[in-house]
Amino acid sequence: MSEHHTILGGKVHVYKRPNSSSWQCATYLAGKNRRTTTKEDSLSKAKEFAEDWYLQLRGKLREGELKSGKPFREAAKVYLREFDIMTQGQRNATYARGQHARTNGHLVPFFGNMVLPEITAGKINEYRIHRLITRPPPPD
Repeated sequence: MSEHHTILGGKVHVYKRPNSSSWQCATYLAGKNRRTTTKEDSLSKAKEFAEDWYLQLRGKLREGELKSGKPFREAAKVYLREFDIMTQGQRNATYARGQHARTNGHLVPFFGNMVLPEITAGKINEYRIHRLITRPPPPD
């Protein structure tokens, strides 16, 4: 059984996995479990590390730097899989290939690492401007 301690009123857990010499720390913040290694063998140093780590996470959350939600890249994969299933035989194969090409070639490179709540009307306008700027000019 692993050793387990809580700090900061139970908000942070410091624990050691079996067969490991380093302490780990974990917390639940902004709707997500977050974990990291302290890289410390000493419990007291691990607790100090865990406290600093948690306070940094809280600061990032307050500043809006802490991302929480499903990444666009994952949502796009689900969309394309469901698109293929739902339109099977009802859409032209060229149209279906185009959906994949547009999603993977334009949308995922721009929005891929953003989490879904980050994609706002403003971000979509940024994408439109980006596409207008990077689009090759039409042939003469």
